[in-house]
Parts: sequence; C-alpha cells; structure tokens
Amino acid sequence: MKKLTNLAVASAIAVVTAGAAMAEGLNVPNLTYRTGPFAATGIPLMNGQRDYMAMLNARDGGIGGVPIEFNECETGYSTEKGVECYEATKGAAIVTQPWSTGITLQVLPKTNVDQIPILAPGYGFSPMADGRVFQWAFNMPSSYWDGASMILNELGGGDLSSLSGKKIALLHLDHPYGKEPIPFFEAMAEANGFEFLPIPVGLKEMQNQSAQWLQIRRERPDYVIMWGWGAMNAGAISEAVKTRYPMDQFIGVWWSGHDADLATVGEAGTGYRSISWSAPQPDAPVMADIRKLVFDAGDSLAAEDELNSVFYQRGLVISMILAEGIKTAQENFDAAEIDASQLRWGLENINLTDERLAELGMTGMVPPFATSCANHTGHSGGWMLQWDGAQFVPASGHLMPDSETIASLEGPAAAEYAEANAPWPVNEDCEG
Repeated sequence: MKKLTNLAVASAIAVVTAGAAMAEGLNVPNLTYRTGPFAATGIPLMNGQRDYMAMLNARDGGIGGVPIEFNECETGYSTEKGVECYEATKGAAIVTQPWSTGITLQVLPKTNVDQIPILAPGYGFSPMADGRVFQWAFNMPSSYWDGASMILNELGGGDLSSLSGKKIALLHLDHPYGKEPIPFFEAMAEANGFEFLPIPVGLKEMQNQSAQWLQIRRERPDYVIMWGWGAMNAGAISEAVKTRYPMDQFIGVWWSGHDADLATVGEAGTGYRSISWSAPQPDAPVMADIRKLVFDAGDSLAAEDELNSVFYQRGLVISMILAEGIKTAQENFDAAEIDASQLRWGLENINLTDERLAELGMTGMVPPFATSCANHTGHSGGWMLQWDGAQFVPASGHLMPDSETIASLEGPAAAEYAEANAPWPVNEDCEG
C-alpha cells in the first residue's frame, strides 16, 4: 500500500508501458478496486495481474509481438462506478474484467449488445458456465458452485450422505457475491439431509460481527463456511479466534483465503482452510521472470512480501488465462491484432494442459483445464489450502467438484435468466 501511495494511483491506472501507449496494441482494461473497503484484497490481485502483463511486454514485446495496453479504471468495488468504468473503457477494448459479481450482473446484458467478452475468473454468476446462453461471459477456471461443491465434498470426506444431521452455517457478505452459493447449498442440504443456515453480514457490519458470532455460538454449527471479502474476512477470523470456534471447522471460499487476513491472528488461526483454484509457487520459473523484468526493474506496484502470497500469484494466473485466450485467437485467425469477437473464440478454445503450464513456467499454479463454446468455466477443480500459523500451505490433493450435479443446476438457471431477460440471444448451434 505504501508503494502504491508513493507511485500515486495515477501510475496504477496508466498503461503498463509507455511504449504500449504509442503503438497499436491489445487493449485489455481492468476495472480495479485499489480503494474502498475491499482494497486490502484488491491490491495484491491487481498487482499480480498488472505485473504479468508488464512481464510479457518486457520479455516478449506483448502477445504475438503486439504490446498490451493494460489500463485500470478504479471502481472502489462500487457497482455504480463499475458500470461507469465499463462504459468508459469498452470502446477500444477487446475484453472487460468487471471484478465484482454486482458489476458483472449489471454489465452482463450490455455485453450481448456491445459484443465484448467478460472475463470473470472464479467469480460472477455461476450459470455463466453455459456458453450457449452466456455467449460473451467467462468465469473460468472454476465457478462459485464448483467451490461450494468442493467444500462440501471435503467436509463430507467425499460422501455427502455423511453430512446428514449436521448443521452447516454460511457466513456470507450480504451482497450478490455472498448470495451466489446459496441455491447450491440449499439444493445439497435438501438432497443430503443436512441443515443449512445462512448468516448474512451487511457491508456496515464487516468489521463488527458480534451479532453474527453470537448467533454462531447459539446455533453451534458443525461447520462454518465463509463467503467473505475484504474487511469481512479479517473481522470474521478475529471473531472466530475470540469466541474460540474450532478453526479446523472454519473454511472459506477462495476469496476468503487472503494471507494478510490470517496474519492478523497468526498462530491462533492455525487450521483455517480455504478452497482455491490457484496455489502459490514461489520457485515457479515465471516468478524469476516477474522478479527480474518487472519487480527488480522498478516497474511493479507490489511490495516484496506480496510476491509469494496467494492473491498476488492468483493475479498472475488470471492475466495468464487472458493472455492464453489472446494467443489462441491470434493463431486461429492468423492475426496479431485481434478484435473482441475473435477473443471470444479464443476464450472458448483455451486448452491449458500440464505441458502448456510447464511451458509457461506455471506448473502447479492452476489445475489444467479446457473450455468450449458450451463450457465457459472449465471446472478445473482446485486444492484445499490451510493456514499453518504463518502462511497458507497445501492441505489436499487435486479436488474436483460434482460436475454432474452442478450441470443439472446450471442449465435450468441459465434458461431462467434468459427467459427473465427476453429477448435473450442463445447460440443454438453450440454443441460442445
């Protein structure tokens, strides 16, 4: 944060390199939130995204020899400001990255008209996985319903019937993001006989959750799942420690697995887990390039202690996914400077194999996955990370969601959305 202040926010919203601004390039704006109540989580993510693109510009001259124009438009996580940023940046852009489920839901109908792809890795509206209905939206590599499924599978030891008779609380931000997993949890509770208890946390309650934790003490759930963000995470973790809730029964979604939130309680947070579709790999070859070409060159907004964190390295993965979509489109259309429609095709045809991840120097940073015109998520699965008192460490092998169950919910939810927003274009020709 200090480094960001020193360089000034103005530098953060500028293009990654001055050269990119003067040349024809690939315009990939990012709707960031380096300010506001969620800034603590936004800053390392945005720094990682920015540094990966800066590395590509410095090492490769961009993607396919075309410089990357990576502009930032600050939203403060405000849906209203996010829509304003979308309108302000969409003109020359080949993608939009809304960075909020609320903003995503607002710009979703607009992208059909503007024909610009939304890239919302691991967030947004879970039924966006259905590419037939959501032709311009991508939430790869995992959706919120994937995350909810993996958490329940972990808690049930791979057998959800073992959760019968249990009580599972969902401590969630009272915001579209926090409400995303509720339909999935409700369906699973009904099918498997466990009690589901949603406990909302208002935006003004994030740092004072005494009422919510009083309810948790009274209800005594077997597990608490956290769907938190920003200041809510640190507030919940502090309350859990204060009330002596068993940390090994406290588990969060991937946005509730931020190093700094656990660092505030240190060893007292030992045992807390977070499902994650990314994992930090400090010794990954890509990190050497990032450090040499961006960080040591003085072109990074990140602090030294961010580089190996979960969120910073997740930011790298997010920009890598976008870069792969661009590269795939360039190769297919034999064009270096692609447009938004061509990028949509590229995002629909990503194939991140183990071999490709090794080529990128990112083995172990994200599970392999592939997309298609019908599958805009990839459903890559992930890993359980656990706080050991000082850092997050891997606590599971590669986990996968219950794809069959999720697919059975995605289709009807997507169809319901299309009907509620009729006339809504559907790609009837998409078969796979």
